[in-house]
Amino acid sequence: MESRRPPLAPAHRTLPEFVRHWAGVAPDRRAFTFVDHPAPGSRGVHRTLTWRRLDLRVRALAARLAEDTEPGARVALLCPQGLEYVTAFLAALAAGLVAVPLYPPGLPGQDDRLSAVLADADPAVVVTTRRTAGAVRGFRADTPARVVVADEVPDTSAGDARPVAPDAMAYLQYTSGSTRTPAGVEITHANVVANARQALAAYGADAHPVTCVGWLPLYHDMGLVLSVAAPVVRGLPSVLMDPVAFLHEPVRWLRLLGTHPRAVSAAPNFAYDYCASAVTDAQKADLRLGDVVALINGSEPVRPGTADRFHAAFAGQGLLPETHCPSYGLAEATVFVSAARPGEPLHRVALDRDALAAGKALPARPDDPRAVLLAGCGTPAGQRVRVADPVSGAGLSDGEVGEIQVQGPNVGRGYRNQEELTRHVFGPGGWLRTGDLGAVLEGRLIVTGRLKDLIVVDGRNHYPQDVEATAQEADPAIRPDRLAAFGIPGGSGERVVVVAEHARGTSLADIDVPALVRAVRAAVSARHGLRLAEVVLVAPGSVPRTSSGKVSRARTRERYLAGDYTTERAR
Repeated sequence: MESRRPPLAPAHRTLPEFVRHWAGVAPDRRAFTFVDHPAPGSRGVHRTLTWRRLDLRVRALAARLAEDTEPGARVALLCPQGLEYVTAFLAALAAGLVAVPLYPPGLPGQDDRLSAVLADADPAVVVTTRRTAGAVRGFRADTPARVVVADEVPDTSAGDARPVAPDAMAYLQYTSGSTRTPAGVEITHANVVANARQALAAYGADAHPVTCVGWLPLYHDMGLVLSVAAPVVRGLPSVLMDPVAFLHEPVRWLRLLGTHPRAVSAAPNFAYDYCASAVTDAQKADLRLGDVVALINGSEPVRPGTADRFHAAFAGQGLLPETHCPSYGLAEATVFVSAARPGEPLHRVALDRDALAAGKALPARPDDPRAVLLAGCGTPAGQRVRVADPVSGAGLSDGEVGEIQVQGPNVGRGYRNQEELTRHVFGPGGWLRTGDLGAVLEGRLIVTGRLKDLIVVDGRNHYPQDVEATAQEADPAIRPDRLAAFGIPGGSGERVVVVAEHARGTSLADIDVPALVRAVRAAVSARHGLRLAEVVLVAPGSVPRTSSGKVSRARTRERYLAGDYTTERAR
């Protein structure tokens, strides 16, 4: 799969160069707006930086970061979501340093990961804000990194930015850790500019102005590229909100989509389902979503039912079904790889489950209960994608399932301090091994699952997300998208376990657990021909997730094998 080269004007090579450009040609135009929601029911307090003001703040903080710091040193960003985060990221790049996008301590379930990443990155400087400075100083008390408080650096510190080579490293994007310990992907200035252009081309923002609206955390690859890099490259307004504000009241995101012209945004599967179920009719009354351009869904795989439920919920507010854009990407490719284009109908695929388990993407009737329903992730922009045999590396024909591989200017240069892993993943010939399984059908990429997550029983492949979908449909007491299916060694082969959270607002005492377990076992047996060794029902929040909000099957499996669920399990 290959695609046209996206347009390259204006011809700057780094994000700081683009900031200076827009500050010169459109100094008073809105650049970044952060919408704070200080109280329940708040409709938002807006804070905005113009391009002139952004440039000044970037140069001031860059000068402060450069003091006593050698070019190429690492700068950990431990800022809360907001304008200071944007400024700190761009300032690190402008100073010729390497940004490490992270988050302040105290994020539920993430402090161990934060400690591990800081130990690996070994930053010379940590950037935070007044609001979180105390917690950050306490968290990194045993490290030599100095702390810079971004919103205490005066404008008068501003100087001229250091010249930066496009092939120099811009930042370390740590993987979310869904299948392994987080690893820092080395992203160059050229990589991020190329990927921003590719995303702009894919979603039509290279030809028409849009507003980027986002709540995804800026330490996440999609949040960083779509809400910071792409707007900087194209000179677009970017409107940000805190992920927690979205989780508390999802209608806040929809209001921002409706009040900003030609909005483009991104969210994982659960967010669309959450909006469809949680936004009330009263809240819908003042929503106007007819001008939304693109809603990106980057989950793997993308389920058509999610898009259907979301559009059914908000069709009355003018939302067009062709705004939903299933997409595919990963941190090793900066983020964006391929996408369905705005304005195109959702490409639906029904595949034969047994053939899929055997490595063939063969069509099935959509109403067949054993069919696997997926959405196509479109085509790449400005890069090449192929499907290859994961063992031999040989390319496969259309309709054959194999490992998705990517080649293009957006592919990072490797993992920090992990030469062996770099050689394996960033393979010969410039082809990135993604570890994801998929196929090409009718010219579109179909993502079927993770190679390392595959469950193999009696020589047959089973995709864990399919088993999870069946299990959560078996009983309403199971919390949607908060369960993990995985294999464990057994005496006569691999055994399959499902660990599932029960719904919020209930307790194990309120649930007929034996009946739930019987329902899950029967559903999985009927649809997949699998006998579950165990069904474990746990409290909400017990199934670990990655930094991007996806369930971590690997960490759930580790906890299960370590006996962490023994006091809560129900067989």
